[in-house]
Amino acid sequence: MTSATGVLALRLAGPLQSWGASSRFTRRTTESAPTKSGVIGLLAAAAGIGRDDDESLAPLTALRFGVRIDQPGTLTRDFHTAHHGVTGKSMPLSERYYLADAAFVAAVEGDHALLTMLYGALRNPVYPPYLGRRSCPPAQPVELDLRRNARVEDVLRDLPWQASKWYRKRLPGGLTVLREKAADETAPADMLPDQPVSFSAAHRRHALRTVVTETVPLPAVPVRPSPWHDPFEALPDDSSVILDEEGA
Repeated sequence: MTSATGVLALRLAGPLQSWGASSRFTRRTTESAPTKSGVIGLLAAAAGIGRDDDESLAPLTALRFGVRIDQPGTLTRDFHTAHHGVTGKSMPLSERYYLADAAFVAAVEGDHALLTMLYGALRNPVYPPYLGRRSCPPAQPVELDLRRNARVEDVLRDLPWQASKWYRKRLPGGLTVLREKAADETAPADMLPDQPVSFSAAHRRHALRTVVTETVPLPAVPVRPSPWHDPFEALPDDSSVILDEEGA
């Protein structure tokens, strides 16, 4: 008898996010959507799983992953300087890229018992979640939904639109979904280098995974307004023009 499967959905929204997949040296880039390695790292941190505990991490890395771009945000560059707190020595100058005011729905599919444990961990995390970097806390609780006997593609099609009120006025034609290709699927797919193999600081490694890109119709908006404060709601409706000019 096989164990039940399910889908755990996450809301990834905040003032800043950064999801690096190929950063090198002093130039730290971000992908346009959350990476699988970044989201699995978030879940592992919430559950208190250490970077070097490959045995405990393996079930998480095996989860099927997908993400929906509810609000793409604006690419922002930070010219970063730092000094060592004890010696006062200057650290190397670096460029760090972020997504400002973005919102995503991420989903992982797999064993329902494991997902139930992770859902509980997100509600009472061992280590606080962050959106790609420790300097990027989420603006709202990350846990969004837990469904039994569900598939990633169905959940990402049905869950309410998580964009800010001001952004929803733009009414895009649909939402982009990036999801891991199913084993029995024949759709064209791209390859992304964000399948985590090891999170160890000494031997951090990633492999390629297959990703299907598709557009889903606009889902319904949440029935109830979010009880959490969105600082961007205070800006005028054309504030995105200002952000675009000051972004990348």
